[in-house]
Amino acid sequence: MTRVRIRGIAAGGDGVGTMEDGKTVFVPRAACGDLAEVAIVEDRRRFSRARLTSLIEPGPGRTDPLCPHYVHDACGSCQLQHLSLDAQTAAKRKIVGDALRRIGRVRLDADPELVPAPEPWRYRARVSLAVAGGRIGYRPLGAPGRVFDLEDCHIARHCLTALWRTVSAHRTLLPQARVRVALREDRDGGRHVLVETADARAWDAAPLAAVVEEPDVAYWWHPAGGAPRVVAGPAGSFAVLAFEQVHPAFGDRIRHDALVALGNVDGQVVWDLYAGTGDAARILARSGANVWAVEADSRTVEWGSAHTAATDMRGAVSWRQDRVEDVIGDLPDAAAVVANPPRGGLAPAVTARLDALVQAGRCTRIAYVSCDPATLARDLTRLPHLRLSGVVAFDLFPQTAHVETLAVLEAA
Repeated sequence: MTRVRIRGIAAGGDGVGTMEDGKTVFVPRAACGDLAEVAIVEDRRRFSRARLTSLIEPGPGRTDPLCPHYVHDACGSCQLQHLSLDAQTAAKRKIVGDALRRIGRVRLDADPELVPAPEPWRYRARVSLAVAGGRIGYRPLGAPGRVFDLEDCHIARHCLTALWRTVSAHRTLLPQARVRVALREDRDGGRHVLVETADARAWDAAPLAAVVEEPDVAYWWHPAGGAPRVVAGPAGSFAVLAFEQVHPAFGDRIRHDALVALGNVDGQVVWDLYAGTGDAARILARSGANVWAVEADSRTVEWGSAHTAATDMRGAVSWRQDRVEDVIGDLPDAAAVVANPPRGGLAPAVTARLDALVQAGRCTRIAYVSCDPATLARDLTRLPHLRLSGVVAFDLFPQTAHVETLAVLEAA
């Protein structure tokens, strides 16, 4: 056993300490200021990983987790429930600030502001459950091959956890070849159960729908190698695999701030990269912009195009269904760009085209919404003709180590 004082929280949520030999150690479920006994589970040349075995002195930001799964099942879906909201805020601000300084080589006088979530619990409008060993639920921390049965998720919306309890009680009516179960609430309040299977044997969901007795629930079957389809319940046009923030109302706030940062776009060409269902594109077009919306998922583009066609706009939206890096060279020059890439950030081809646009004086402003401070910081180094004019973080995922960041970039 080794005694260590925790001095910070790393990206990913582990506590960080320094052992007596000077080596850095990462300890899950540790809080800043904790004095703890830890057991080394992985020892590398430059750092070690450990598990907390006993708490000698709790740090000032430590609190009792609300969710029983967090303690009893070591649920890995949340990483920071043992921290107070103030401690979570401080940790996330520092995670973003450290990434920008260390990786992005940005000079910051202080860590970025973090906008708190309006609801720190019961906010998720989407949950994705793993399947293994006859269980359906989340995976324990540090055990990617195991799954524990989920009874309740305290960060998921009540309407989804209530639906899951009913579905779980009748899980024999789910396909035997199931590999993943997801639940979503759409913006109209409709709920969706999506079951992904490892084979293409059809699923008759009517018996499950009959016992659940919830008329607003649509049951989707996603066979291996195929497209998802409704097999019971209301068959609307919702794109069940479309990306949308798990905290939709707060996601709207971030989108609003990003678009405001672009300034006046009336009559200008604007790119909406990784456009999802086109919410940003439609807002920009209503403001008079001519928008090129790029999204890889075909069903999402189909849904977004239909809603765009029904929107009264002064500008226009042109859709490209493809990977951004594959079509970025074919798009007409843009005066402004909004980008919301996945966790991997912008591909080199994308940053190269953006930087060339700015260098040529074509583009003056980019609003970059990032879900990973490290890849955001890396991408800033690939955009040498842009400067960071503003940055703010958002606590989009309370109780977890994830943080959303809006970076506003202007021509240097």
